[in-house]
Amino acid sequence: MSNSDKERDIQVIWTFTMKCPRCDSDFKVSDSIYEIPLVGKILISTGRCMKCGYRYSSVRAVESHGPQKLTLRVENPKDLNIFVLRASSATIKIPELGIEITPGPAAQGYITTVEGVLDRVLEVLSILKDDPEVDKEERDKREKMIKEAKEGKRKFTFVIIDPEGVSRIISDKVEKEKLYGSYIT
Repeated sequence: MSNSDKERDIQVIWTFTMKCPRCDSDFKVSDSIYEIPLVGKILISTGRCMKCGYRYSSVRAVESHGPQKLTLRVENPKDLNIFVLRASSATIKIPELGIEITPGPAAQGYITTVEGVLDRVLEVLSILKDDPEVDKEERDKREKMIKEAKEGKRKFTFVIIDPEGVSRIISDKVEKEKLYGSYIT
């Protein structure tokens, strides 16, 4: 694919200036639309503060399916490779592993796999390793359970709850449910 083909695929639709949440300097954020096979059009927002280096990036589907709950039963190692688009508005829950990732004011959307989400949780647990306020036994227990899940030794349920309906799990196995209504087709 030539550079001109790539440039046509990514359409910058808006650039704006906002205050850096870290140093309060101005920095530019660009919103672009890009089409991904199996997902459709996504909105990618990126920015970088030239003063302190703070980086912002977020991704979400352009088309909303309305407030939704997406449920995937992860039953074998192949399921760990299923693509996930988590919007900044979405909560991820993995009840069997005691995981809940809730959106906050600085939440960013991302595209990854089910295994990639588990890796993100392991990174957070690693950071908490030396925190005196964290129950070390509980942290170690969770870490062991997540590693077993990554090795395919533990089945689990992967749930995305998205009030904006712009998150996706790219699989025929996903169950879709409207948050305030019936099944999504």
